[in-house]
Amino acid sequence: MRLTEFRKLMVAHFGEYRADSVAQDHVFSALDGMTAAQALESGRDPKVIWAAVCDSFEVPESLRYGLPD
Repeated sequence: MRLTEFRKLMVAHFGEYRADSVAQDHVFSALDGMTAAQALESGRDPKVIWAAVCDSFEVPESLRYGLPD
């Protein structure tokens, strides 16, 4: 997964304004206590980060594996 797809998925699920807030503020235990933004900065795979987001926020199956065509 590319970073651009990760960002589009965040916006698709949370909306334009809340997506950034979740990425910056929510700490994920699955990411060793980092936020999504911190995990991205540390070089973690966006796919792994998206999986953590999905598990924590009950993202629907329609978005879990990527954007619908």
